[in-house]
Amino acid sequence: MQRLLLAFAFALCSGAALAALNLNTATKEELIALPGIGPAKAQAILDYRNAHGAFKSVEELKDVKGIGAKRFEKLKSELTVVGASGKPAARPAEKAGSSPQRAAKGEVTMASKQDVQGTAKP
Repeated sequence: MQRLLLAFAFALCSGAALAALNLNTATKEELIALPGIGPAKAQAILDYRNAHGAFKSVEELKDVKGIGAKRFEKLKSELTVVGASGKPAARPAEKAGSSPQRAAKGEVTMASKQDVQGTAKP
């Protein structure tokens, strides 16, 4: 019975040790937990992901400033890439034809002729 419990505990621990961190969903805190990654490098990884979109491969981590070949070799076994869409991260941008934003209380704005005609009723 003791051997069975010991084997079960070992299986649980080894499974947790084999879990790899997904570069496309990792938080700053999760990245900092990696060996050799501090707050600055974790932020650099997040900034790279925001600028270039999802990582397409673990090897792309070498493109992040501050991640050299030695550091990459130590990390690659602990990392994975899941859910790479190949598209850059969406950034909010104002479009020319978008609806006007609501003015702050007490702020005076000019309405276009189209806005006035669309809301006014005889």
